[in-house]
Amino acid sequence: MDYSKIYFKKDNSVMKVVFNNPEKLNALTAEFIKEMNCLLDEIEADENLQVIILTGEGKAFIAGADISAMKTMTPAEAIKYASDTTEIYRRMEESKKIFIAAINGYALGGGCELALACDLRIASMKAKFGLPETGLGIFPGGGGTQRLPRLIGMARAKELVYTGKTISASKAYEIGLVNEVIEHDELMHEAENLAFVILKNSKSGVSLAKESLNKGMQMDIVSAINLEKNLFGLCFATEDQKVRMSAFFEKKNAKSK
Repeated sequence: MDYSKIYFKKDNSVMKVVFNNPEKLNALTAEFIKEMNCLLDEIEADENLQVIILTGEGKAFIAGADISAMKTMTPAEAIKYASDTTEIYRRMEESKKIFIAAINGYALGGGCELALACDLRIASMKAKFGLPETGLGIFPGGGGTQRLPRLIGMARAKELVYTGKTISASKAYEIGLVNEVIEHDELMHEAENLAFVILKNSKSGVSLAKESLNKGMQMDIVSAINLEKNLFGLCFATEDQKVRMSAFFEKKNAKSK
């Protein structure tokens, strides 16, 4: 399709995706949602792609929903909107690809929720985070009340949701919302470096680890460990495991001679 709210560039196994509606602070408009779903189709169809870096054009990563469209929604339309956005986040979470959010500016409301669905989050020092929905008579309906407490704990999640306050990148790092805070001009460089570090490791090992981590968090510990051991076993059915372990011993033996 023709993309207008997103542009992207593929570089071997890495795709850089830029949200491109700076006039609306990259809001989660209907057009954006449609384009993002189409892009996810392309990402899943490309077997060579392993890491996707997401960032925003202008001063926002995504500054939330399109409030002008949301203010007249009926309850049924609101549920449909929440379903459309959460479907994007579910697809990212369940993908075998690794998603890195390179958060360049405001990540508010749905923008924060999209970042939560990513595997890793690195933030510019200019980034700001918040879930301001309760000030608008609603609450985070894109998975925010579910993913956030799983990531930073219930007490801190309730504080952010109930108060609707905006926090700095350094505070987000302090509470475990982001993995790292970077100088603004170095953000994309660091995101690319992180992608390349991941790419050095086993594609199948990383994707199976993602499945174990994400699914296991939704289970009791006994069920999660059973899931883990079965996925661990699948690693031994891959060519990657055989090649990498053989190479490890060849290198070790060469050093010992």
